[in-house]
Amino acid sequence: MDGGSAHGADLALTPSAAARMNRLAAALLLVTPLLAFAHAEQADLILVHGQVLTVDAHDSVAQAIAVRGDVILKVGSDAEVQALAAPNAQIIDLEGRTATPGLIDTHAHIADGGVDELYGVKLSDARSVAEIVARVKAAVSMTRAGDWITGAGWDEGKLAERRYPAAADFDAVAPNNPVWLMHTTGHYGVANSAAMKLAGITAATRDPPAGTIDRDRQGHPTGVFKEDAAMTLITRLIPATTPEQMRAGILHIQEVLHSEGMTAVKDPDIFQIQWDAYRSLLDAGQLKVRICVLWDAGITMASAQHALDEINSVPRLPATLGRGRLLSCGVKLFMDGSGGARTGWMWQPWMRDGRAVDLTQDGAPNTGYPHIDPETYREMVLLFQKSGVPVGTHAVGDRAMDWVVDTYALAEQQFPHPGLRHAIIHANLPTPHALDTLSILQAKYDAGYPEMQAEFLWWIGNIYALHYGPERDRRLIPLNTLKRRGILWSGGSDYSVTPLAARYGLWASVARQTSAGREPFGSAESVDRQTALRSYTAWGARQMFLEDQIGTLEAGKRADIAVWDRNFYTIPTAQIKDMKCLMTLLDGQVAYRSASFHEPIHAAGAPRRSKATRGAPPIRG
Repeated sequence: MDGGSAHGADLALTPSAAARMNRLAAALLLVTPLLAFAHAEQADLILVHGQVLTVDAHDSVAQAIAVRGDVILKVGSDAEVQALAAPNAQIIDLEGRTATPGLIDTHAHIADGGVDELYGVKLSDARSVAEIVARVKAAVSMTRAGDWITGAGWDEGKLAERRYPAAADFDAVAPNNPVWLMHTTGHYGVANSAAMKLAGITAATRDPPAGTIDRDRQGHPTGVFKEDAAMTLITRLIPATTPEQMRAGILHIQEVLHSEGMTAVKDPDIFQIQWDAYRSLLDAGQLKVRICVLWDAGITMASAQHALDEINSVPRLPATLGRGRLLSCGVKLFMDGSGGARTGWMWQPWMRDGRAVDLTQDGAPNTGYPHIDPETYREMVLLFQKSGVPVGTHAVGDRAMDWVVDTYALAEQQFPHPGLRHAIIHANLPTPHALDTLSILQAKYDAGYPEMQAEFLWWIGNIYALHYGPERDRRLIPLNTLKRRGILWSGGSDYSVTPLAARYGLWASVARQTSAGREPFGSAESVDRQTALRSYTAWGARQMFLEDQIGTLEAGKRADIAVWDRNFYTIPTAQIKDMKCLMTLLDGQVAYRSASFHEPIHAAGAPRRSKATRGAPPIRG
């Protein structure tokens, strides 16, 4: 009894002690959530001592970035970011190097281009017809008789002979193998005699609608076929790409993208095989880039309906797969052809050599032609508009572009659906009418966005300058005019028409030079570097419907980051195209690291060598 009383006395609390315990419990209840919140706000990765080009609304330049998981926590000074580092955080010392948002290409055929690079004859660096023939001969030596030889990338503007390759060039080296070599633009190619014989092409074969078979003075086909309607006469016989080849091509190009600081791409003009390849790589955890696709909608109402059925069979916007890794973003239509092939639909004739008017084979001035019957095109767009599907339309010629913007305006007036962000792909030569209409479409309907390729001025600028002619050259790809009028656009390569690296497009947006170093396009339509970078980041993100997630380096955005060996804003213009990507992060994970980026990744708290100076600027707005 006594012992029990003594034990009970030990547990008893005086009124003052009980009050203190209650206050302590209440304090703990208040502090615990704050501690948990503070822990949640700690960064597990920080990048410090850099020059961070944020591309935010103020074009701020910062020193450091804090990341937790796949999201940016903070962009600011070294001190601000280091204060957020968790005890075990990784620290990447940029040592004064430059970080940008991951670059975005809003028009690159990466799946098909990857297949071409892995399995075809590469011709983009060929400098003579003889060199092309030699490469075909080498491919024949490793191929069975009767099997196809395919390749891509030749450009007559870079060839010593300044002419198209012809069937006769290849017949001696490939008498028993059909050959098809696509031009770098993808709008024309050359077949050898074996391929034409297999396809039944003779002098009596008529040009298909919206296609051209080049002929010599006697009317015999030379081997050059222009636009899909004509090229399909040959290409329909080439064995189809396998799913395994398609996946391999994508993985190959994904590595190239990472090495160039690129984290997102719009792949236009796809079919089911490309979608299935992307989806299977995503499901296998191998898709390490953001992909937004446009489905090929063909040239008829039946093909348009088929494309709509395909879109309705997969998640539709705003839904994404893999948390923003794979998106079905709409359809692709072709209003006209190419500036390289002189098949774009123009108001005034194409030029042949920069001076003389180009003539068709029947002697009429060549103004190109529509790829789709214009009224059918309009009905197709109305179908997609009513269904809430974004449309991207290829338009190279000024007449084609006028038809496209007028069609978009009509569609929005009849079936208003703001936010579809219909695009004009290439938009090389907008007329004053097109510019006025774009301004209205963007302001009223969030539609009518040019998806442009400044790289055309560089990579195929030699032939562009001759085909458009001196007066139109100065108005070609008028980025500065768009900027002055407040018209947004996004940048792209049209790979494999031009090389994939976005740094070339950044440079071309500023320099406007051909690959030969000439400046036939002038500098009046050049833009400043901040604008150029914005077209490959923030404005590109809008055209992928991901502007809330990527495109700028700001708190709350996904940690898609590229690290460079020099500062794009300050280096001489000529150096822009030579920038080297040192590291690429996607969702906060290192996707690429250059062997030349020797700075180790430290854990927070680990001993690190000191540096007297790191060259990083203070944050500024």
